Amino acid sequence: MKRQNQSAITEFILLGFSNLGHLQILLFFIFLLVYLTTLMVNATIMTVIRLDRALHTPMYFFLFVLSCSETCYTLVIMPKMLTNLLSTSLTISFSACAAQLYFFVGLACTNCFLIAAMGYDRYVAICNPLNYTLIVSRATCMQLVFASTLCGFLISVVVNVLVFSVPFCASNRINHFFCDISPVIKLGCTDTNQKEMVIFFLSILVLLVPFVLIFISYVFIVSTILKISSVEGQHKAFATCASHLTVVIVHYGCASFIYLRPTSLYSSDKDRLVAVTYTVITPLLNPLVYTLRNKEVKMALRKVLSGYSFPKTI
Repeated sequence: MKRQNQSAITEFILLGFSNLGHLQILLFFIFLLVYLTTLMVNATIMTVIRLDRALHTPMYFFLFVLSCSETCYTLVIMPKMLTNLLSTSLTISFSACAAQLYFFVGLACTNCFLIAAMGYDRYVAICNPLNYTLIVSRATCMQLVFASTLCGFLISVVVNVLVFSVPFCASNRINHFFCDISPVIKLGCTDTNQKEMVIFFLSILVLLVPFVLIFISYVFIVSTILKISSVEGQHKAFATCASHLTVVIVHYGCASFIYLRPTSLYSSDKDRLVAVTYTVITPLLNPLVYTLRNKEVKMALRKVLSGYSFPKTI
């Protein structure tokens, strides 16, 4: 009987912001502007890093990959959300919902690991500058990116199996603007405590472990910076870490608020607001933070805007 009920659900309804009435039109134009700006900013950063040899360093390599990941992340969430803001049909097929959750979780986990890798890069650059190029080689960077992506999407496979193996025999109305873990698994009509515990453990693995490693690395970084005799040298060292720290606080802060809690504490309105920050604002904020606070990137952008011809890249 359970299998019959589960197979009967072939689509879900994403309620999203349907309770806001005519305000959805305003939200559509705001989110559309954010969406297009996010794509443009990330594409610009990737182009500049690709063209300017001065930016062919590990730090900017990770920024390039993060911008690429943020772009994909945005494409997973935003088009469907924008469509639903203008449409009366809020449905999403079972398979499309599963695919959206898979890519969302995979890219989100990948971003967490990438940001931790960027922290490791800053740690080696400041605490062991003489061996920096040897330790953080091109091969090491590629391995870190590959490991981040592989681990991220393997975790996503496990989460997807746990979430969509739940029998859905009651409502198919998801009180969210995309297929997220808690809103979907809450629709299950059986006890999901064990599955939620596994997902909670994976959330700790993805969020707390990298954050603790970043925190420890910054303890050593700050200790090393304070030993620099030159005030200008200290300022420069702190400046190179400020952008990364800002991204760490925003990214891990929002994600921890949503995913390091039991599903029973899920609040649709409050969590939806945080989810907007995490899924809509953060992909735009991350590249902007690195661009606005980074002299090298700003200089490269000026070259692009002034029509400067970059040296031919390999």
